[in-house]
Amino acid sequence: MTLSVGIYFSYSGNMETNTAIVGLSALAHPGRLCVFRLLVRAGPEGMAAGEIARAVDSLANTLSANLNVLSAAGLVRSRRDGRSIIYRADYERMGELLAFLMEDCCDGNAEICAPLAAIAERAACCA
Repeated sequence: MTLSVGIYFSYSGNMETNTAIVGLSALAHPGRLCVFRLLVRAGPEGMAAGEIARAVDSLANTLSANLNVLSAAGLVRSRRDGRSIIYRADYERMGELLAFLMEDCCDGNAEICAPLAAIAERAACCA
């Protein structure tokens, strides 16, 4: 007997548990986490693949594999600009993933939630 339970939240859409697991799994690798954080810092204009490779000191094939995993998880988007491929973080998906993790935070316990809310508020100033 198979039991399927989906956990949903409403942030900018519904995220199922399996979708969250794919995103978290993609980030659960030092190289991919480094690339993702770099792209988050780069902003919506993103970075060319060659720039990313130099910034994280990665071989092209390793970077390509890492970007493919992040893209498949919906955390990274790409576009062609001439001969370059520009990658950027998908801030909407990142927000959905963060909201999924914090949806039922601490059952409303302000002592625990306040520091997390402060971090979210600081990040919101960039939106």
